[in-house]
Amino acid sequence: MPDRQHTYSLSELELKANDIRQSIITMLEHAGSGHSAGPLGLTDIFTALYFDVMKHDPKEPDWDDRDILLLSNGHCVPVRYATMAEAGYFPKSELKTLRRLGSRLQGHPEREKLPGLETTSGPLGCGLSQACGMALAMRMDHKTELKRWVYVVLGDGELNEGNVWEAAMLAGKYKLNNVIGIIDRNNIQIDGPTEHVMPLEDLRGKWEAFGWHVIEIDGNNIEAVIDACAMARAIVEKPVMIIARTIPGKGVDFMEYDFHWHGAPPDHEQAKTALHELRTLRGTITSEHQ
Repeated sequence: MPDRQHTYSLSELELKANDIRQSIITMLEHAGSGHSAGPLGLTDIFTALYFDVMKHDPKEPDWDDRDILLLSNGHCVPVRYATMAEAGYFPKSELKTLRRLGSRLQGHPEREKLPGLETTSGPLGCGLSQACGMALAMRMDHKTELKRWVYVVLGDGELNEGNVWEAAMLAGKYKLNNVIGIIDRNNIQIDGPTEHVMPLEDLRGKWEAFGWHVIEIDGNNIEAVIDACAMARAIVEKPVMIIARTIPGKGVDFMEYDFHWHGAPPDHEQAKTALHELRTLRGTITSEHQ
């Protein structure tokens, strides 16, 4: 089926990422609450996953041979909603219902609300355990021969949770080579820089000590994300963790690197400024919407 084939050029993917960032700003402004920095920083990763890396079908979200994507840091779900809408899972107009009572697009993803969501996430630190359970189930059902992968995105701040490291041990023990983790290493969490709140480095060394193969990349480089996922699928003897260094608030000058935008939405004027930056690529092109 055509929806299961990815034939986008790198420039097309970059344009999609820019459109997705604009959707994130718009939906957060309408909601009046939510998280800005993480979703904007994760946009290139989600664009790569949905439009190049993963096997999935918006017309058949429960397709048996699909890859699985889990978002462990569920508060970053605006990027997933915006990317899913871009991919055709639901109309883009629905994005403006984010966080409204009765909306399918809640502030944290709810699996039974929206086709294409694999888990409900909110409590931090649970996603990797869920990924390991799914990967083990695939092995028990002999579905690993179908070359299905479980991708799980984690925030670096949530690595403070002990549950993450219990799952890391289990994945190493059982050599879950169909698990591919992606850490959003943006160096911020709600209370400040991660290295001030709870230092994480040597992060690569920690995962290697737990039996994982580690790849480090620029997480805002779509081509690097695609290449890292391809390399991860070629590792057969252990699970893979991709440490993706990203810029929180990527694409919006006044949000970048500022941890205060971790859990804050833009107001009308801030959204207007942010959209202008994105539409004009920070003034390098002329926009019809200025």
